[in-house]
Amino acid sequence: MIGTETLDRVIGADVIDADGNKIGTASEVFLDDQSGAPEWVTVKTGMFGTKESFVPIRDANLTGDGLRVPVSKSAVKDAPRIDSDGHLSPAEETELYRHYNMTETAVAAPAAGAPVADTTTTTADTNRHGTVGHDTSGPTTDDAMTLSEERVNVGTQHVETGRARLRKYVVTENVTETVPVSHEEVRVEREPITDANRGKATDGPAISEEEHEVTLHAERPVVEKEAVPVERVRLGTETVTEQQQVSETVRKEQVDTDQVTDEKRR
Repeated sequence: MIGTETLDRVIGADVIDADGNKIGTASEVFLDDQSGAPEWVTVKTGMFGTKESFVPIRDANLTGDGLRVPVSKSAVKDAPRIDSDGHLSPAEETELYRHYNMTETAVAAPAAGAPVADTTTTTADTNRHGTVGHDTSGPTTDDAMTLSEERVNVGTQHVETGRARLRKYVVTENVTETVPVSHEEVRVEREPITDANRGKATDGPAISEEEHEVTLHAERPVVEKEAVPVERVRLGTETVTEQQQVSETVRKEQVDTDQVTDEKRR
């Protein structure tokens, strides 16, 4: 028995007929409008899987080989060609039931414990499913429809937007300082002959040649460099809050009525 909890194993599985012959590959599963149970599966057949046929899976089973269906490969081959456009019309479903000699579940008696429709309800109040309301895109509903709408939930997400890097490098610049320096210069000093220096003045030949030498000195600027710390630098962050508008398109359901006033159409 195939249930809705095993549909993920059905799609893409090999479809095997009652005699063990491979029919094709399961493509889509169609649910019964009233019970919501799997009723049909489209099977891709042909050499390149270009054809699709509807096969009943009401009494099918999943095995190690794939999906085993209680019909023959020839019956699937001769099945009515119906486009799998998302929903089977009542006429198309009846045609398939007739081809596979099956009873239509849509008009079968309610299961034990299921609510029975009011026998006093007129034909105009019910549809072919025996209920007042029917969802054209899904299972049967009651006599009220639910309106839904999409809403936008806006939040924030912490993401990385970039990176800042702090690095130091060496540059060269010229520094000019003024330093006082001194040097020695030569000058000639003369003193007269006195009694105090007469002895030194006459110590030696009266007439001769002589040389005296003086060593001169001068200061030169001397430069020494040393590295000293001047400040500490680091990277920090601060949070700046700004307003930003977010736009999104949302959908919502609205209700409209089609009132039939022509008694003949009723």
